[in-house]
Amino acid sequence: MKLMKNAARLLLALAVIAVPLASSSAQEKKVDALMEPVKSVLDHYLAIQKELAKDSIKGVDEHANAIAKAVKGDEMKMLSPDVAKQADTLAAAKDIKAARAAFKPLSASLVKYLADNKAGKGTYHEAWCPMAKASWLQTEKEIRNPYYGKSMLTCGDLKN
Repeated sequence: MKLMKNAARLLLALAVIAVPLASSSAQEKKVDALMEPVKSVLDHYLAIQKELAKDSIKGVDEHANAIAKAVKGDEMKMLSPDVAKQADTLAAAKDIKAARAAFKPLSASLVKYLADNKAGKGTYHEAWCPMAKASWLQTEKEIRNPYYGKSMLTCGDLKN
């Protein structure tokens, strides 16, 4: 009987220790989805989004090249190689129209990454423009449409 009581106490103690450990690894997993190079890719992406919303391509090539370099150099392969190709296409854009067209697939890939990894909630907002039939990410709650810029800056809806 004494052996049973001791075994029960031991199991209870193990359960008390195991539950917090299990929940902390779930939290670590969420944080991991936004670790480098993903964090810097998103920072460069947001800089591009803001420039396109201002009808500008100033610095877009440098930011897109930085995205491609980060993805290609990532030994953990957190982001799809398609993101690097999409960023290279964006970096080669010579005008605002080409940059906006190249921004669509890059946006779709990053939106999908965040959704698949259940990451970035509360920080990165997915917005949708029905006119462009495309999504993008932004950190502001007020729509800043990169596909139409100043002509339709607030066209779109936040999806999260």
